[in-house]
Amino acid sequence: MEPTLLNNNNNGCGNSEYENIISWFEDVSRNTGSVQTQILCNILKQNHGVEYLKKWLGNYNIFEMEPCALESLFTSLVPIASHADFEPFIQRISDGDTAPLLTQQPITTLSLSSGTTEGRQKFVPFTRHSAQTTLQIFTLSAAYRSRVYPIREGGRVLEFIYGSNCFKTKGNLTVGTATTHCYASEEFKIKKQKTKSFSCSPQEVIFSGDYKQSTYCHLLLGLFYSDQVEFITSAFVYSMVQAFTTFEEHWREICNDIRHGTLSSKIKSPKLREAILDIISPNTNLATKLQGYCEELEKVDWFGLIPKIWPNVKYLYAIMTGSMQPYLKKLRHYANGLPLISADYGSTESWIGVNVNPSLPPEEVTFAVVPTFSYFEFIPLHRNKQDSISSDDFIEDKPIPLSKIIVGQQYEIVLTTFTGLYRCRLGDVVEVSGFHNGTPKLNFICRRKLILTVNIDKNTEKDLQLVVERGSQILNKARAEIVDFTSNADVTNEPGHYVIYWEIKGEVDDNVLDDCCREMDLSFADHGYVVSRKTNSIGPLELCILERGTFKKILDNFIANGVALNQFKTPRCTNNHVLLKILDTYTIKRFRSTGYSLN
Repeated sequence: MEPTLLNNNNNGCGNSEYENIISWFEDVSRNTGSVQTQILCNILKQNHGVEYLKKWLGNYNIFEMEPCALESLFTSLVPIASHADFEPFIQRISDGDTAPLLTQQPITTLSLSSGTTEGRQKFVPFTRHSAQTTLQIFTLSAAYRSRVYPIREGGRVLEFIYGSNCFKTKGNLTVGTATTHCYASEEFKIKKQKTKSFSCSPQEVIFSGDYKQSTYCHLLLGLFYSDQVEFITSAFVYSMVQAFTTFEEHWREICNDIRHGTLSSKIKSPKLREAILDIISPNTNLATKLQGYCEELEKVDWFGLIPKIWPNVKYLYAIMTGSMQPYLKKLRHYANGLPLISADYGSTESWIGVNVNPSLPPEEVTFAVVPTFSYFEFIPLHRNKQDSISSDDFIEDKPIPLSKIIVGQQYEIVLTTFTGLYRCRLGDVVEVSGFHNGTPKLNFICRRKLILTVNIDKNTEKDLQLVVERGSQILNKARAEIVDFTSNADVTNEPGHYVIYWEIKGEVDDNVLDDCCREMDLSFADHGYVVSRKTNSIGPLELCILERGTFKKILDNFIANGVALNQFKTPRCTNNHVLLKILDTYTIKRFRSTGYSLN
């Protein structure tokens, strides 16, 4: 079954169509149990006979079974899996095997995950269903946003989005990021009509293949159309902050291009140059006005940059949860009170939930599960005992369906998708904060296994963020700020210890950084860490200060290895040897905590 979609022949998306899709979601969210059962039946019947499922369901005539009986059979026989269980099948598909291995419909396209969290990229099947659900969630999300922040029909959106270069596998399948496939799809073109907004940038900018040239052109066209821009968006908030940081460095050159209708010599691609020069024309008045604004903004460290340059912008829209939260402070500096709206919740494998309350700040946002996208199960998670020597971060109960989950409980999401993944762990930890009708509202907590641990200590990405925030408060008082950070549990020597890497902006005395280091060491509240530090079975925390520009070098390293800027997330905890080498090479100062020296 394909998801319920809007009428693609409608070239506009007025209030009536927005209300129609909201009405549809309100209906399916009231009947999540029956909707989910039917979705699973549709997936299994559509893919009946595929090789992956044969060993468990091959002897059953599922077409004659009642939906509830089929759901019970599936969850009792088919095991919980990880992506590694599907890799042999995906590799055969990649190599050209056309047998129905995971789906009955041929798979011709594969998505490439970023690899920034797990250290390696994964192939995930991408089908027309993937593009259609992307169109649907974009339209549904825009409908809810329009209720709170209506935009002018025909206005423009400044999108800091980037397609990656695709390649062909041995079996002639196209491989690229999921966002690249979406941006190239017919559904993406339809999205512009349905959401009543048009990008400042043509496809040539999105698909230039060089994120630095694309960013410059996004900014140039964003300024050229500055009075028409209704909102600003990117896939992750990191990309948006990165773009405005670039603007700080290159605004003079951009203003010069607007003044003369020219394009900087740093833009090398002939296709890109032709596309931009077909759009812009000399505009002395605009350039003079923008130059005056920028000279004023420089004096206040670019505070309020966005509303000053783009006076009609209603809000900023991007993924702002999880590892993106540390960038919110900088974005708020640029935004000066403009609303920040966190984009919807999904993964390379499937879309999951929509933000139905866009007025909430990103720190409080929840996502209402869309029960038609995939079949969702949830593994209840309980924190491991503080003194446990197990390397597992949680104790697990048996998976339960979406209709059985409860408020306040944390879960790992398990997906069965139309694209050939069956009971596949996603690796995301979420907490149920409430319900929207009958569908749960999820709060993203962290990625599983991404933890700092030396022995009995277990600190998650969220724990690390809280600790870094405590240290940064001392830094801010000295009129400096963190540009970005990551960490590593160094166990190369006894006792092992945590290493936190900071790139900072501003000049700071060493005694201030000593205080930051000590404050972070003392701020880890995990009982296992505190006990281990007091007994010296974990050594003093180490704070490493990096040369300016180090995280751009890390970004360039990922992009050189096939990651799109759209996908990039700074890994908050890394064991990647290449990244650790970059971090150690560009460390200019080291500090060790004295936090437990008197205990």
